[in-house]
Amino acid sequence: MRLSPRSRLTVFIAAATVAAMTAGAPPQAEARTGAPEPAVAEAEGAAPIWGECPPVESAISRDPRQRCATLRVPLDYRAPRGRNIEIAISRIGTARPGSRRGILLSNPGGPGDSGLDLPSRLAVVLPPEVLDRYDLIGFDPRGVGHSTPVTCGLDLVKQFTLLLPYPAPDGGIERNLAFARDTAAACAEHSGDLLPFITTANTARDMDRIRAALGEPKLSYFGLSYGTYLGAVYLSLFPGRDDRIVLDSAVDPGTVWRDMLRGWSEAVAVRLPDLLAFAAERDAVYHLGATPDEVRRTYDRLTAALDRRPLPDPGGFVLDGNALREITRMGLYFDGYFPSMAELWQEVAAAVSGSTLDPAVLTRLDRPGPAGRAGGDGGAERAETPADNHVAALYAVICDDAAWPRSVALHARQVAADRRAWPVTAGMPSNLWPCAAWHSRPVEPPVTVTGHGPRNVLILQNTRDPSTSLAGARGLRAALGRRAVMITVDQGGHGVVGLGSCADEAMNSFLATGALPGRDRFCPAPSPADAARSTPSPYIPSVGPL
Repeated sequence: MRLSPRSRLTVFIAAATVAAMTAGAPPQAEARTGAPEPAVAEAEGAAPIWGECPPVESAISRDPRQRCATLRVPLDYRAPRGRNIEIAISRIGTARPGSRRGILLSNPGGPGDSGLDLPSRLAVVLPPEVLDRYDLIGFDPRGVGHSTPVTCGLDLVKQFTLLLPYPAPDGGIERNLAFARDTAAACAEHSGDLLPFITTANTARDMDRIRAALGEPKLSYFGLSYGTYLGAVYLSLFPGRDDRIVLDSAVDPGTVWRDMLRGWSEAVAVRLPDLLAFAAERDAVYHLGATPDEVRRTYDRLTAALDRRPLPDPGGFVLDGNALREITRMGLYFDGYFPSMAELWQEVAAAVSGSTLDPAVLTRLDRPGPAGRAGGDGGAERAETPADNHVAALYAVICDDAAWPRSVALHARQVAADRRAWPVTAGMPSNLWPCAAWHSRPVEPPVTVTGHGPRNVLILQNTRDPSTSLAGARGLRAALGRRAVMITVDQGGHGVVGLGSCADEAMNSFLATGALPGRDRFCPAPSPADAARSTPSPYIPSVGPL
């Protein structure tokens, strides 16, 4: 995702949007069984023609070796000779062709994130013994970035706290209902012919087209966040075409998508104490409270004050209680965000006394954290990509993968219950999304993820992930059965790889040699010294939760 400089805050907040997911299959449809898809003819279409990659505006430098190409794939795989769309792909070839095993395809999460520059990030994260074995392959999923994009014509600044459906301060959901209906209609108007086919299953089919176009009998895969579900769907649709699979920060395929979203309430509550403890330990710097409980009371006081009297920003953004809640939720994704979050709370505490908020505070939230930490938003987007593309693609996937309940009364009851049980997220995770008013029904049921296949999947998971929870990872682990091994790391945040834990060593060994741990493992949090020596993680949230 890339927006203009004046929309930096929106970029960071929109990053929270990408994890929102929803559940339920069409009542008349049974789950797809995961039966093998028909083989893709290797001669279907010409081989990719590699050339320069599109221009990118990013703080992340692109590896000069990275090359890009475009494939054409069916919009609707049920009508393979019908309309085609474009899929942008990228490659960094191994420096040692004699050691090459195959391709390592990757996805950074989302849905809605661009993955075109993920090979450049992985080239920094992965050690030589892995890089020697693979060509690194990235792609913009269908509907995203330099692939044929979708749009809903949204204003990401003015509609910030509606993109993820925060209720009104009194808990009312009337404005969320209006936004859901208006947005569903706008998405149908702007991208209606594309939307029904922007799904995880079709993206998995595109992945197999990429494999075939590159002349590979199998693919290895590295998927982050939403990319774990995408990888699991690929395994189920194309058994026998997967080699070595790494799934970092996992989604339970049985909760796609609304139940996964509702799990945020507890996941955020489990993670927030890490941020509270950080601020309390530095009370001399931030003056937010000397204990975690005191810091929590300060935070609750600030959100309540902003509910009553929002702070305007000269750029058009309004910092109200829900905006602070959402910025804070996103700030839980990575410990490196904590200093920026504490600074913001400190500035807000001063501002609610009567002054306006310094715009520089909001600007500092653009990708907070240590310089050089790789991003998962993918980086590259064509100049003509709509500004709301990442959000529109997110909506397309979560609304078209599985049907949502449409009962307003059900959403209202669940919002009220969650506001009582999990006040940090104010009922947002159970609220109405545009999916509740979506104009099309899923064209197929969700894919059933099974454990049929070789033992070749490594799942990596943090204990205190605010987005894809430990419970969700255990759900994927159970679905994959004997195929998988899971390494759980005792740390907070969204994304495991590259933070210095034992999971890094296990993943690198698996990708280089194929050796999986003999059984599930638990890792302590990395020491400060190990964390300091680690390479940057390839993940950072862009516009949403996953």
